[in-house]
Amino acid sequence: MTAEATGVRLECDGPVATVTLCRPDVLNAQTPAMWRAMSDFSRDLPGDVRVVVVRGEGRAFSAGLDLSVAGASGPGSFAELATLPEQECADRIAEFQAGFTWLHRPDLISVAAVQGHAIGAGFQLALACDLRVLAEDARLSMAEVTLGLVPDLAGTKRLVDMVGYARALEICATGRRMDAAEADRIGLATLVVPPTELDGAVRDLTAGLLANNRDAVVEIKALIAGATGRSPAEQQRAEREAQTRRLRDLAGRGE
Repeated sequence: MTAEATGVRLECDGPVATVTLCRPDVLNAQTPAMWRAMSDFSRDLPGDVRVVVVRGEGRAFSAGLDLSVAGASGPGSFAELATLPEQECADRIAEFQAGFTWLHRPDLISVAAVQGHAIGAGFQLALACDLRVLAEDARLSMAEVTLGLVPDLAGTKRLVDMVGYARALEICATGRRMDAAEADRIGLATLVVPPTELDGAVRDLTAGLLANNRDAVVEIKALIAGATGRSPAEQQRAEREAQTRRLRDLAGRGE
């Protein structure tokens, strides 16, 4: 399906892929069709892609769920999901989550370029990325609770991992909005820049990520991503094993 039909497009330029939400007239509000398209992108990526940049057209990253779709009675609507057997409903949501979780892939580093609103599903999409560059006008909110819902697009664990249990609970249970300065202060932002510098900052970050050996970066991501689940001794063992693989590879003795 075309980007016009799905509301999201994928563009690849060598080692960099860009996912762009392209519904600026509704502040890039998201639909199930967009989530399915984003899930398909993971299978469409050329093998040489190393960095995925996620961005929104226009003045917002994403204002969240498109309530005109979710509140209707067609496919993907709340009304339809509510009529499904429990397991089938859960399976349908798992399909939606796949549009976000592929951005965790160990062979990629994903970067969210966030300007304006990143609300609900928009916030969760930014959280799905490894790194977040925020414009100073960014406004973030986990707003699902205001609709009587829970965040279900793989965002809750990501948020807890970044800001801790108490802060994550407060953010999700109140649905309040935070500005870029607070997001930076509590560890959600990799970088905060003036809106006019957002594109340049993302390009510079991407260049830095691409400047070093791909296999070393993949190993580093795996070490960092798994660190919170390992004891110090387990992490040290993981470091030793990763370094052994790198030394053997650099010496031409890798498998």
